Amino acid sequence: MKTILFLLILVTGLVISNASAQTEINVTVNSDSFEQGKIVMITGSAEEGTVAVQVKDPSGMSILVRSVTADSNGNFELEFKIPQTATLGDYVIVASIIIDDLPVISTTTFEVIEKSTINTQTQQQKQIDPTTGQPRSGGCLIATAAFGSEMAPQVQLLRELRDNTVLQTESGTNFMTGFNQFYYSFSPAIADYERENPTFKEAVKLTLTPLLTSLTLLQYADIDSESEMLGYGISVILLNIGMYFVAPAVLIMKVRKRI
Repeated sequence: MKTILFLLILVTGLVISNASAQTEINVTVNSDSFEQGKIVMITGSAEEGTVAVQVKDPSGMSILVRSVTADSNGNFELEFKIPQTATLGDYVIVASIIIDDLPVISTTTFEVIEKSTINTQTQQQKQIDPTTGQPRSGGCLIATAAFGSEMAPQVQLLRELRDNTVLQTESGTNFMTGFNQFYYSFSPAIADYERENPTFKEAVKLTLTPLLTSLTLLQYADIDSESEMLGYGISVILLNIGMYFVAPAVLIMKVRKRI
């Protein structure tokens, strides 16, 4: 009798163990952290069937409830966009499936971080050589976003002037070192906004046109010394100050007088 009871317990344990193995469900996410407004890819595996996916914000409120069907191999995936105004913090993904009238659940987490944090760090790492403080390759982030490609003529112009003219002198190199520290503190955020806002992108294009026009003058300058670099550099800076600040100020004053 004891032997029969022991065998029954053993068989029951094996059945439960097999059932647990068959009803396992897993869920993963393609990154540990995301910016507001970015796309999250949720993937997982389960027995073939319908998987309920729920995403909860840091307060425990559900921001997404979806059902997705696992394929014949038991895999499933789901994409969703984090709201631009999403709360910062840790989010929980809950995936569940009903098997034999019992729920099987798996969870994972990810973090929503402040917009542009990742892009700013990544762009700076890509664009600045840590040993020299100079951009490794490519051109202006703002111009690249405005004109759509690092191969755009306007971006190539900036790159060629930087590498073949400005950086060929000590004063030009010192200027670029200081300029890069200032420029890369804000340019990634502006470049990101250009990609998101076509109207702003076109406005930036128009704003860059006078600057690009003035810089083309350096292509025709024969700069062979530090004094010539300083002279041409200061001249271009003064020219741009006149175009961007003095001329608009004079125009505004004239309009006011007529009114």
